[in-house]
Amino acid sequence: MRTIDWVDGAIELVDQTLLPDECVVLRIETVDALIDAIRRLAVRGAPALGVAGAMGVALAAATLDDPAEAIARLRAARPTAVNLAWGVDQAAACLPDADAALERALAIRDDDIAACRSMGEYGADLLADLAPAPARVMTVCNTGGLAAVERGTALGVVQTLHERGALAEALALETRPLLQGARLTTWELARMGAPHRLVVDSAGPYLLATGHADAVLIGADRIAANGDTANKIGSYALALGAARAGVPFVVVAPETTVDMTTPTGAHIEIEDRGPSEVLTVKGVRVAPKGTHTVNPAFDVTPHELITAIVTDRRVVRLAQGETLSSVPQGARR
Repeated sequence: MRTIDWVDGAIELVDQTLLPDECVVLRIETVDALIDAIRRLAVRGAPALGVAGAMGVALAAATLDDPAEAIARLRAARPTAVNLAWGVDQAAACLPDADAALERALAIRDDDIAACRSMGEYGADLLADLAPAPARVMTVCNTGGLAAVERGTALGVVQTLHERGALAEALALETRPLLQGARLTTWELARMGAPHRLVVDSAGPYLLATGHADAVLIGADRIAANGDTANKIGSYALALGAARAGVPFVVVAPETTVDMTTPTGAHIEIEDRGPSEVLTVKGVRVAPKGTHTVNPAFDVTPHELITAIVTDRRVVRLAQGETLSSVPQGARR
């Protein structure tokens, strides 16, 4: 199943807000509808957003006489994940040739499918060095096929481990406030037949301290030039817990998520998603009226806490002194 695709002149994508109760495919025929889908997280995940951005440019070119304003709004729909802006820029560079923009968007889709398979292999090979087999792996948010086109990033590594018979168990954090781990990751793990259990977010570091996991695998929405990594809120707490427990902490993301123009994590804009996602669950209020919130969607894990970064083209072992600048692409470990 593909999370997002181009079908008969429009974008089709799985509405992730309805999972796990319903699996509904939306047909997106306007840029405004795509922006809405991105903002309300009907489509999400850094790789999937890159594909969505590129396809959105193709859609704008095909449906609007002057697509520039719509493309600018699409590019800014979510600020933290670098892939959205990257995908938009890649396709927009082909304009005014609308056919070329669509061709580039479809190439980005196909490249993402290949990249996810590559990350799965790189990551599983790395885990064979870092953890016992079969391994118990902890993860946060959703980094499977729903976050990409197929298979995914960190959860794609879990899938490859499972296919190799090298996965003992996946521990999925529920991931507040939208419960993307509980709703989406467990759904994907069940579909692949992988053994798994669901964990409340605040229990993650304690379970690491008490020996319940052999490695932590997370995705990324932006990786700065020094290796600092922005990912879904809760990742930093896991990194601290993993460092204290001596558990490998591995970031898995495509090369397109590495942003060498962002020097450090301090330069990454962190999206705040407002109060409703904290004050309510599925429309039901869980906090008193008048309660104020702080709701960062992401946090930044310093590179010092990261064992390695796995992309579709290389493994960078930060804990061994390697950097994104020192390890060339194509350097398999």
